[in-house]
Amino acid sequence: MNSATRFILLLALAGPLAGWAQTGPSESSAASPASSTATPVNNAAGAAPTLTAASPQYVLRAGDVVQVKVYQEEDLTSTSRIGKEGTLVMPLLGSVKVGSNTLAEATVVIHDLLVKDYLVNPQVSLNVTEFAKRRFTVLGQVQKPGTYDMPPDESVSLLQAIATAGGYTRIGNPRRITVQRTVGNSNNLLKLDAEAMANNIKQQPFVVLPDDVIIVGEKWM
Repeated sequence: MNSATRFILLLALAGPLAGWAQTGPSESSAASPASSTATPVNNAAGAAPTLTAASPQYVLRAGDVVQVKVYQEEDLTSTSRIGKEGTLVMPLLGSVKVGSNTLAEATVVIHDLLVKDYLVNPQVSLNVTEFAKRRFTVLGQVQKPGTYDMPPDESVSLLQAIATAGGYTRIGNPRRITVQRTVGNSNNLLKLDAEAMANNIKQQPFVVLPDDVIIVGEKWM
């Protein structure tokens, strides 16, 4: 075999070997335990829910988790859950009543308390890191009776609540709506006409409150 023939034979053998060298590591990596158990970044089931930032007009309520920061005062940074009495706990100040105040109003309350005894013109910021669960229930003649979560920083009207429950059944009567609402220690029953609300676009929407129970009656009642 002359030298030219040997050179051509070597080239023919080198091609398949080079291809094996390029594909071999990739195949090994694909079969490794680490890669087979990796979770995709866009896995919706495992993704953490996105928290909607609260607006300054958001009304704080028991169960909200609030982070308080004071500019250049790291020792005063705190995160606490608002208790049933509407208070949160802060360094220096102890329990501070913020429930039923808007985020903006609560910021002013904490600012004024710090100015009174501790700091000169503190720059206070509040942020809701976890919203308390706000729910309403729709029962009676709707397609999907049940309990539903309310958006954390939005109001829900009566008509929206009924739509969330799938709308009326065939015998549902929009003119016979009852809302059970607890105010303090008293239970109130409100009789409403959702049909009139839907037909009068100038009428202010009836706002559903957390823990309201909406009952849709029947047409023949």
